[in-house]
Amino acid sequence: MSETFWNLPTFDVDGGVQNCAGSLESLRGARVLITGGTGFLGSWLVSSLLRANTMLGLGLHLVLLTRNPDAVPIMEGSDVSLLRGDVRTIDDPGEIDFIVHGAATSSSVYGQDDGIPKRMAATVVEGTQAVLDLGAKYRSRILFLSSGAVYGPQTAPVSEDCTTAPDSLDPRSTYGQAKRLAETLCAAAIESRDVSVVVARLFAFVGPRIPLDRHFAVGNFIRDALDGRPIIVAGDGVARRSYMYTGDLPEWCWTLIANGRSGVAYNVGSPTPVTIAELAHAVARIPEPRVDVQILGTPNDQSPPWYVPVTTRAETEFGLGLTTPFDEALRKTYAWFSEFRARA
Repeated sequence: MSETFWNLPTFDVDGGVQNCAGSLESLRGARVLITGGTGFLGSWLVSSLLRANTMLGLGLHLVLLTRNPDAVPIMEGSDVSLLRGDVRTIDDPGEIDFIVHGAATSSSVYGQDDGIPKRMAATVVEGTQAVLDLGAKYRSRILFLSSGAVYGPQTAPVSEDCTTAPDSLDPRSTYGQAKRLAETLCAAAIESRDVSVVVARLFAFVGPRIPLDRHFAVGNFIRDALDGRPIIVAGDGVARRSYMYTGDLPEWCWTLIANGRSGVAYNVGSPTPVTIAELAHAVARIPEPRVDVQILGTPNDQSPPWYVPVTTRAETEFGLGLTTPFDEALRKTYAWFSEFRARA
């Protein structure tokens, strides 16, 4: 096998493994199932786990659920099995010790294909129940990759204690609502003592393999900068977001699956806010020469929306934090796509 997959940066993948080598010891000799392992975030987790197997000699076996094994740049072997299928109807892969459940449709275009609300809901809810059933059969420990969308709209940083929710009658809130219901299914399974589940509520990320043509503002801005054209901000640019580098994500996930408390949710992301306008200007400064930024909207007197986590729980319980600063994360992502285009 090659050192990394999907051409992810070896330095970042290996660094993440080294940072959480102690937590990864919990997976020694285990069979680990990952759903959603071929997407933007999941590919980092898969690459990290396989590199950990090589670097630390863990002797684990990865089972990767995918609807299209032919598109996965990983050969089956002693440490990998590719399980063809849909997360809603998982074929029994045999005994499984750990499950990372991330299969969802967060990058799908709303109203198209998997982004159609009823399909989106079915994938998240039915898929989670299928994973819980499998986990109960083998007494697996599960890390459920939920979302900050479960909190609904916010006007300040949000902690895990927040009990707000998306609008249940807004079909555009389907993803957040489905993740909320999936979390409830996890809680019910825990209450029945069927399985152990740790919930990771993921916020916004930036890094290699982020879609450049979907609803991710940072991906759109990087695309514009790569093309040498002005970065267009359709709104007023005052909304607040925060961005964790995807190279930092595996350390958080392996720490949580090893040490997180069952039935407890942990926010995962950067606690450092940045406005969309600041994000656009930060990306615009990367290319030489820099590109222009055009902000089309004008601010109003309403409180700007926030999508920023409070991560005190993970910080205090496990000492987790950001390894890669915001500006460096943007530069790394831009450089990766520049090289990717040069190879194409």
